[in-house]
This record gives sequence, C-alpha cells and structure tokens, in this order.
Amino acid sequence: MRRARDGYQYQPVPRVATEDALEYENERMAEELSGKINTLKHMSIEIGNEVRIQDKILRGMDDDVDRSSGFLGKTMGRVLKLGKGSHNYYIFYLFLFSIFVFFLLYVVLKFR
Repeated sequence: MRRARDGYQYQPVPRVATEDALEYENERMAEELSGKINTLKHMSIEIGNEVRIQDKILRGMDDDVDRSSGFLGKTMGRVLKLGKGSHNYYIFYLFLFSIFVFFLLYVVLKFR
C-alpha cells in the first residue's frame, strides 16, 4: 500500500468504455473481414470464368487435333497405297513436280 501513502489514488477503468472500445474494434475487424471475403468471392468467380474459357479453348484444340489426326491418317493410307502399288511412275512424277516447284521458287526469289 505504498501508493496510498504517496497520495496516489487507484481508479479502475470504467467497464462501459472498454466494452464500447471492444465492440467498436470487433465491428471494425468484422468489416475488414467482410471486405476480404468479398474480394475472395470476386477472385474465385473470376478464376471460375477463366477456367471455363480455358476449358473451351482446350476442347477446341482437342477437336482440331482429332480432325488433323484423321486427315493425316487418311493421307498416310493413300501414300502407303501408292507406295505398295505397281505404279512406280507416280513417284517419278512426284519427284519431277518437286524439282519444278523448287526451281520456280528459286527463279521467283532470285529475280524479286
């Protein structure tokens, strides 16, 4: 009880003020949390939209690859059919056509 002798009087902090301060702090933190929740909600919606767009793009690419694969398979079947046939002059015509195309490209690029 030294303080009582020095003229210091103890006065407790009023409970009403601390309860108001705690309530105010809780409301402030709740508003902050609400803002963060809204931000997370908007971010998750945007992520969902982006996932849908990317999924649509990937499905389109998958369809394109399937079509290309079918086209390439048919073309390879035709080439193999030509190679197995006894018409060897087709290869000779293909070779002459290739030489003609390369010569034509050379002339066009040379005199451009």
